[in-house]
Amino acid sequence: MSKRYRLFIILVVVGVCFAFLLPTIRWYFLTPRESQVLALTSREQIKIYASRTAQADLQALIQDARDDKELADKFSFLIATAKSYNRQYKKPNPAVWNSRALLQSFPGNAENARALVLDAIETRYREDIFKLKKLQANAVQLGLDLSGGMSIVLQANMESLAQRLGRSLAEADRTDAINRALEVLNSRIDRFGLTEPVIRRQGDDQIYVEIPGTADPERINSIIMGNGTLAFHIVDQEETARFYQYYSQHPTDTFDAQGELIDPSIISADTMVRGVYEKDRYGLDEFREYTVLKKEVGLDGSHIQSAIVDRDNIEGTPRVSFKLDSEGGEIFFQLTSNNIRKSMAIVLEDRVKSQAVIQGAIRDSVQLSGRGINQEEAENIALILRTAALPVELEVVNQQTIGASMGEDAINQGFWALAGGLALVMIFLLVFYKEAGINAVIAQVLNFYLMGSILSAFNFTLTLPSIAGFILTIGMAVDANVIIFERIKEELRLGKDRKAAIDLGFDKAFWAIMDSNITTFIAALFLSQLGSGPIQGFAVSLAVGVFSSVFTALFVSKLLFDFGSDVLKQRKIAILWGSGK
Repeated sequence: MSKRYRLFIILVVVGVCFAFLLPTIRWYFLTPRESQVLALTSREQIKIYASRTAQADLQALIQDARDDKELADKFSFLIATAKSYNRQYKKPNPAVWNSRALLQSFPGNAENARALVLDAIETRYREDIFKLKKLQANAVQLGLDLSGGMSIVLQANMESLAQRLGRSLAEADRTDAINRALEVLNSRIDRFGLTEPVIRRQGDDQIYVEIPGTADPERINSIIMGNGTLAFHIVDQEETARFYQYYSQHPTDTFDAQGELIDPSIISADTMVRGVYEKDRYGLDEFREYTVLKKEVGLDGSHIQSAIVDRDNIEGTPRVSFKLDSEGGEIFFQLTSNNIRKSMAIVLEDRVKSQAVIQGAIRDSVQLSGRGINQEEAENIALILRTAALPVELEVVNQQTIGASMGEDAINQGFWALAGGLALVMIFLLVFYKEAGINAVIAQVLNFYLMGSILSAFNFTLTLPSIAGFILTIGMAVDANVIIFERIKEELRLGKDRKAAIDLGFDKAFWAIMDSNITTFIAALFLSQLGSGPIQGFAVSLAVGVFSSVFTALFVSKLLFDFGSDVLKQRKIAILWGSGK
């Protein structure tokens, strides 16, 4: 392979690795601490922050307009929106964009213009925070032992699931039960306003939950172990109209502080009032309207076996398809047969999530479709149906809490161990191998850079065992350089010139290095597949380090030597003590 081609490959690798490493650099070194804390909060907390901050900014902008002040820099992003409104309504742009001119560029009366400005400011805050959330998700993650928080290992009770289904479980049944449980836990933990969790499958029948930061163990357990309720109810249109007739006349005294009807007689005794909710721009439930439902549960959500989003064969619009078990199919057939042309509501924990008109009798395979259902809404409905309740009982088998101060201490100790080990290795190389040690130091720095980039590219989690794996690979990378340098020294002692000694040294060291690293990589691969937790983290970092150290020792270091021989025209190599060679 030509030297130019090797140089091109190295430059491409460095460039690609920088792109992989950039999210980690931006998150940990360029993002302020207060912005990190905000991005890691729940969607509910982000909504509150964005709304309140936008309100305060709007009031400040209005006051600046009254005082005829210049436009503050933090409001300059509104100029583009104001210009678009001016183009839409064919209004000229002002000669100078001050606070008053900006507000006057938004259409409608003063109240409407302020509402548009408020929405634009809140949208800016929301998008900025969600961009930070996405940036954090693409950066190297810190494990619980470094960030602090709580970890819980949950065991799925497959025997109980088999008894409930009345048959032995196939592998597909086990996989589906765990996947649905993962969806339930993700939905619950985010909905209850906790910080962004890490929830992943561990082994065949366990789920690992990691919640960074400070968390209440009792509250966490109540969220995770709760069952949730999902049911289908028939909508009573006549009673809904009757309710709204009363509600329009008594908007402030229809419900009490607990949300219950003050006068239950306004609707019939066999019905109930429930709110209809849709997902807002933050992905949170937002109240839309009230509807009156029959109290009798038409179908319990525990009968749902699966729910997916597909396409209507005729119109091509999104639809939700779900299947029921045999008992649920019979119940649903009776329900739909007796209520054709009536609306049916999907109610999750006393909130109406969706409504659909029953077109005909349905037994066990159900499709929900309509012009009002888009792709996002269909996916939300399918998720609701799948996460009605935990499909399998979960038992806590391990629970651990680590303080944030302990995590910070672990980060500092790990950093100094890594930096100290790297520094000592570099000093050894420079002292013992002189000029050749410089090549090895450059290769070591690049090796460390590659390892961090690969971790960031595959979104691995950095833990203390992972740091231990990195420190070990630093020593292994030096071992490869030592083998090469010793072979070069042997050739120099035989009287070879610089170029010949380097070429023969690399050729003779190649298979010795490859054999040792291949065996180490195989061991790391088995550890990563068979191990779990700390062992798996150590194995992954070791495997990554083996790959990068071989590349830098054999590919990069050789190019550096060739650069000295061919470009700098060096005829000797300072690698032997007590010799001019």
